[in-house]
Amino acid sequence: MTVTSHTSCLTVEERHTAAAMGSGDLPVLATPALVALMENAAMLAARSLLAPEQTTVGASISVKHLKPSPIGSTIEAVATLDSRDGKRLTFTITARQDGLAVGEATHTRYIVDAKRFLERC
Repeated sequence: MTVTSHTSCLTVEERHTAAAMGSGDLPVLATPALVALMENAAMLAARSLLAPEQTTVGASISVKHLKPSPIGSTIEAVATLDSRDGKRLTFTITARQDGLAVGEATHTRYIVDAKRFLERC
């Protein structure tokens, strides 16, 4: 299997904080914002595997938020495809701030036909 990976970056702004997102009351990166960054990295890593009519949807994610990140810090999330079983893609994701791990995740996405998926909504 060819290594498929992508790095997504985020500079923490007030709108990304736990206080702003309602997941906490401190001005640090919210776990939901970290999860969104991690899913974005996996979604973009999967693009090279898709036909034009396809996309991927997230199905599960297991996250460890290891360290707080203040406003102004830059977070890099690197998603690497670990396995593919038909339409199921499994990724390992590591998020870092200044080279130190701030988050880890295992994430599963499924390849779907975008039009058919939306018709089922």
